[in-house]
Amino acid sequence: MLSKTEDQRNQQIELITKGIKESFGALSYEALSKNTDEFLKLANETLSKQTHSGKEDLEGKKKLIDQTLVSIKEELQKVQTKVGNFEQDRIQKYGELTNQLKITAEQTGHLQETANKLRDALANTKVRGQWGERMAEDVLKLAGFVENINYHKQKSPDNTTTRPDFTFLLPKGLTVNMDVKFPLDNYLRYLECKNEVEKQSYKVKFLKDVNIRIKEVTTKDYINPENNTLDYVIVFIPNEQVYSFIQENDTFVMDEALKMKVVLCSPITLYAILAVIRQSVENFNLQETASKILSLYGAFNNQWQAYIKSFDKLGQRISDVQNEFNALTTTRTNQVERPLRKIEELRTQQSIPEVSMIEDKIEDLE
Repeated sequence: MLSKTEDQRNQQIELITKGIKESFGALSYEALSKNTDEFLKLANETLSKQTHSGKEDLEGKKKLIDQTLVSIKEELQKVQTKVGNFEQDRIQKYGELTNQLKITAEQTGHLQETANKLRDALANTKVRGQWGERMAEDVLKLAGFVENINYHKQKSPDNTTTRPDFTFLLPKGLTVNMDVKFPLDNYLRYLECKNEVEKQSYKVKFLKDVNIRIKEVTTKDYINPENNTLDYVIVFIPNEQVYSFIQENDTFVMDEALKMKVVLCSPITLYAILAVIRQSVENFNLQETASKILSLYGAFNNQWQAYIKSFDKLGQRISDVQNEFNALTTTRTNQVERPLRKIEELRTQQSIPEVSMIEDKIEDLE
């Protein structure tokens, strides 16, 4: 009996619980429906506003993007134009560069050929001497020297068999000689050699050749007081590079040469020496001319003093003549005219006609 009562109670509780659930579900569903409708309505309104705002923002961004695309397009066109111009200019410059490289290659070939010919020429002693003479003559022309006026070329002085390459004429009959032959064989070998040991050997040999050449010059009759030469002789080195090489590698060679009365000079230093020679000659000629002018002035002054004396005598004589003339025109004239005036007074008093009137009457009678 109790178990049946509990079963019934449980069933009633389940029925009540089921009813409550159904009632609560209906209410929840109704509330959820209402809330969903409100949410959808609100969402639609918000979405509509956001869509409209987004559309406006999108339109603005689209316009901005369109403007940016137009600017980018214009810039791209400018860049494309510049690239095209650059390409044309590159093609033109490349063509010019190719032409210049071609010309440079040709000139380099000619220069190499000329250098080879010059090297072959310098290997010959005779040709090397002729080249040195030509270089010296160019410097002489540049300094304004004239052959047989300022210098002699390969002319032997009196009482000697020595024939210098050049002899410069100085004041008072003095001269200074110059030799242009210079040893260059070992120097050329030094330039061409690739082996450092052999190269140093050629350098030592060349410097030795220089000292030997200096001594050879002193043994010749280039310095001869009987022929009015100076106590020095000039040795011409026809290349500035060789001259500098000697000075750099043998610092005492110049001093030793000067001790032996030998002056080593390059084309530039030769020009300086010639300028000094020319200036000294001009100064001497000016001094000599000034002395002649002073001598002539002395003779002129003597003649001028004699001229002044003669002129003074002539002036005195003219003054005496003037005085005599004045005396004639004044005192003597008055002395002569005084009797004439008295005669005229007497003629007038006696009514004696003038000689001209008498002559007229005679003519009328005739």
